[in-house]
Amino acid sequence: MNKIASITLAKLLGAFFYYPPNSNVTAPLIQALLHINHLVKWPDPAFIDKQCNILANHMDDPELNYQFSLLFEGQGTMPAPPWGSFYLDKEHLLLSESQAYYRKFLQQHGLTLNTGINEPEDQFGLMLMAYAILLENNNAVVAKQLINEHLMIWSSSYLKKLKQNRVSPFYQALAEIVDQYLQML
Repeated sequence: MNKIASITLAKLLGAFFYYPPNSNVTAPLIQALLHINHLVKWPDPAFIDKQCNILANHMDDPELNYQFSLLFEGQGTMPAPPWGSFYLDKEHLLLSESQAYYRKFLQQHGLTLNTGINEPEDQFGLMLMAYAILLENNNAVVAKQLINEHLMIWSSSYLKKLKQNRVSPFYQALAEIVDQYLQML
């Protein structure tokens, strides 16, 4: 996969893992998401086509923003918390040692993620967008380090939970797509 495709996918997928589907950020990206099967040469194009159909069939679900809230903002018990520290801390605490290590890594490489929300930087979507920023800044070695040392060590556990969630078929399909993307990296 070329650099531009990897940046595009990381930004696109990261946005949908961080912002609600009706946000000003994601609303203009919906068509790109629904046609993500055409952005790169996927190892299993039929599987990605199927996931795109699921996304399209659930995009207009009036409950989609509520589903996002349940899965990503923490209303009640979260079936798949999107923060690395949850998976890396033995007591599932956010803002743990792994989060501090990741924050230091970002700072060492000139990235400060200021989203206006007081939350851990190790949120799955934010990590994908940080990866894209590093690639855009021609820092491929550090981008690969982010993926290998900070994201891949917990993402399979997270994506497995998200694929099994009973809240949203849309986010199940999105988890399948991003899992394929990460395998391509």
